[in-house]
Amino acid sequence: MWGAEMGANEHGVVIGNEAMHALVAPSETPALTGMDILRLGLERAASAAEAVEVMTSLLEAHGQGGNCGHRHEFFYQNGFLIADGREAFVLETVGRWWAVERVSGERALSNAYSIGRGYEQISRDLAQHARASGWLDSDHRFDFAAQFLNPERDEVSFGRGRCARGGQILAAHKGKLTPQAMMAVLRDHGEEGQARGWTPEQTKRRSICMHAAEGARRSQTTASWVSEWTPDGVVHWVTASAAPCLSIFKPIILGVAAPDSGPAPTDKFYRRARWWRHELWHRAALCDYAEQAAKIAAERDGLGLKFATAVRTAMSSTDQLKKAIADCWREADEAEARWAVSAHHDGYARCGQAYAASWAEHDKVGMVRLRDSRT
Repeated sequence: MWGAEMGANEHGVVIGNEAMHALVAPSETPALTGMDILRLGLERAASAAEAVEVMTSLLEAHGQGGNCGHRHEFFYQNGFLIADGREAFVLETVGRWWAVERVSGERALSNAYSIGRGYEQISRDLAQHARASGWLDSDHRFDFAAQFLNPERDEVSFGRGRCARGGQILAAHKGKLTPQAMMAVLRDHGEEGQARGWTPEQTKRRSICMHAAEGARRSQTTASWVSEWTPDGVVHWVTASAAPCLSIFKPIILGVAAPDSGPAPTDKFYRRARWWRHELWHRAALCDYAEQAAKIAAERDGLGLKFATAVRTAMSSTDQLKKAIADCWREADEAEARWAVSAHHDGYARCGQAYAASWAEHDKVGMVRLRDSRT
């Protein structure tokens, strides 16, 4: 697909996209997808506020719709988290209608409408429709999320639950968030994930850091991203892989050469693609998750702190920064390669029958023995 689900531009604007499920059916007629809207916002805006204007104008002019699935048709509405170094907004949409909320403090967004009565602005057509439908209260406002959220779809996606969990963890830091704290949020498996010996197989609902399984969890986190605005520039910390709990966040700075990640991944296993190489480690670790995750946690977090110090120290020199970034990626690759070699894929023999059967049906690489695999 042409667009993106998260991205940044040279002006320090960062946007993330979420699928939203409304009581109003999404259009199946090809139009702009949420991924298109996100990319166009980044291409045309120099600030978060300008991105909101660009994206809402495009939505009103062209609408949204069309298939957003890969192997199966998938239609949905869209929500966005839009930020720069000064301000941030949540934009949620239903067809050509939209609502924008200015962020104050911490804010999370998942696959569920979250803007209530506190919107800063709504589209003119939506305002007229709300008035004609009798939705407005004595303050001439209405609850956007309550009006549009599809509770049956939310039972499957657990969007409200994940959003609440993310907000709870963010609020616990009381405004003193660090990149490492944000990474911990993205690695969270929910309250049940705090239990000793927990494994992804035991998860009953979708979580922030999600590993694919049977039923409603037939998908997984595919990439994770934390953006840090500093006085010297914006540092983007990315996994370039699935499973942030089993990954190291690595630095990217726009305008500074990024390390070669090999060919872009497709839906076919290809060992030269960084994403698929990491999946060999990820899926082997799922066979014995509790032990594997515990084994690598200290090194993973230690490298994260080391990388942050290295980048911060090098920010004043482009040459030093290039070297620091290259060193971070090389060291992360070496660590993850070591972890992968130490893991043994047993075909999920120690897992439950339903979990093992789901992987047997859908897994493209997990049954490949790491030491014997070939391109």
